[in-house]
Amino acid sequence: MNYLAHAWLARHSDEAILGAILGDFVFGQSTLQDWPMSIRSEIVRHRRIDRYTDDQPAVVAARGLFDAAGLRRYAGIVLDVYFDHCLARDWLRWNDVSLTTFTSRVYRVLHDHRGQLPPRLQAIAPRMAAHDWLGSYRQRKNVDAAVRGIATRLSRNGERLIACLDVLRANETAVDAAFEAFFPDLIAAAERLRIDPQADAA
Repeated sequence: MNYLAHAWLARHSDEAILGAILGDFVFGQSTLQDWPMSIRSEIVRHRRIDRYTDDQPAVVAARGLFDAAGLRRYAGIVLDVYFDHCLARDWLRWNDVSLTTFTSRVYRVLHDHRGQLPPRLQAIAPRMAAHDWLGSYRQRKNVDAAVRGIATRLSRNGERLIACLDVLRANETAVDAAFEAFFPDLIAAAERLRIDPQADAA
């Protein structure tokens, strides 16, 4: 899952949202210990959610759609972004508050904690808010834009990631079905994935 889905699964508190976003920016046990337990537990849950998602049969099958093109290694990045699109596209199916209301809350949380953020997130957060990265996932064209942006930041093989977009476009019906198959199960699993953060801090 990408930023939007992680933040949404942590919507029960602002600290949880912060921890959910930090999950992509905090690595290793020593760095994890720098955060209070309320945030640390959500960083750990972010990792567990990623593993849970990757192991779901529907997601495994979706990654397999990229095998013929030799792009399975990059499929996870594209699927993460596309799954955020699926959530944003049908937002009111899952939510009682608007997408704009929720994304504004996420941006406020990041702004309020800007002095605590890791340097890379400090640099990204203002751009995320200014260009409404999370809300922009509602539009299909922004999946391609996001993936192309990620490709420019890869140290190598960015063109391989961009090539995944053609595979995604040819298989969107199947990827939509994968999201429908696993996302309700992920919602149900999310609560139990928040337990005992110290046991999964590595």
